[in-house]
Amino acid sequence: MTPEDPAYVHLPGPWSHRHVSANGIRLHVAEQGRGPLVLFLHGFGEFWWAWRHQLPAVAEDGFRAVAMDLRGYGDSDKTPRGYDGWTAAGDAAGLIRALGESRAHLVGHGWGGLVAWAVAAMHPRLVSSLTVVGAPHPVVLRRRLARSLLWPPGILRRLLIAQVPMIPERRIAAGYQVLSTLSGPGWRETADFTEALEHNRRAARIPNVAHCGLEYLRWAMRSQLRPDGFDFAAAMRRPAEVPVTAVLGALDSAVPVSTVQASEPFTAAGFALETMAGAGHYPHQESPAEFNALLRKGLLM
Repeated sequence: MTPEDPAYVHLPGPWSHRHVSANGIRLHVAEQGRGPLVLFLHGFGEFWWAWRHQLPAVAEDGFRAVAMDLRGYGDSDKTPRGYDGWTAAGDAAGLIRALGESRAHLVGHGWGGLVAWAVAAMHPRLVSSLTVVGAPHPVVLRRRLARSLLWPPGILRRLLIAQVPMIPERRIAAGYQVLSTLSGPGWRETADFTEALEHNRRAARIPNVAHCGLEYLRWAMRSQLRPDGFDFAAAMRRPAEVPVTAVLGALDSAVPVSTVQASEPFTAAGFALETMAGAGHYPHQESPAEFNALLRKGLLM
């Protein structure tokens, strides 16, 4: 299968594209608007474009909306290492500073939500608010993985498969997308879903993207019994000192609502759980108007 050029992800729209040097690497971002910074962090197997419905809406509300390609994704650098929780949080924190801002509202989905939780714990002065989408607190996730009977077997199976060398990379390069299995049935019938699936498949064919994306999952699983994992969990026990809004699709088969509810003890300035009917694991893409209304409320808390 023909590899894609990293420049493919510079998709046109009302936003602008550029590269920013932060935390020792080059990160690609799409940005729109002026005002307080809102930084968007995408999930596994995606890239900045997952937030295409949010960038214009947030910019129109008077914010500076920035969606980044996480390390290893899109047109950001594909480094040989750096896919642990510590470094991912450092990338986001470094980007906030490199953008010339002192604070940011963080919005993260899936793995990007775990990164957002980590920035709030490790770099609290940089965070104004937290909106996490389908992303329980990392300590809660760690506990549920340790007691695997409390985690949906399909998700645990995917995490275990990700530990196998090479085979998952080939599967992703061949076109496999979790978008097809974790989204709600209503969205899968739309042209927006078809477009999202095609863009994600092509972005996954950028050299090394599949491997780098899987390295995040490999670290999350393997660190369960390693000193760096214990140290990360200890650092993450610091409660978020900003308001937290947790958004979950009612049909999300990846994240049980009880797991998200169990994240509340790791907050210290307010916690709101919002459930979106009819949505799966991607509510910000499946029902963008409803999600944007919840996001607006979280940004103004």
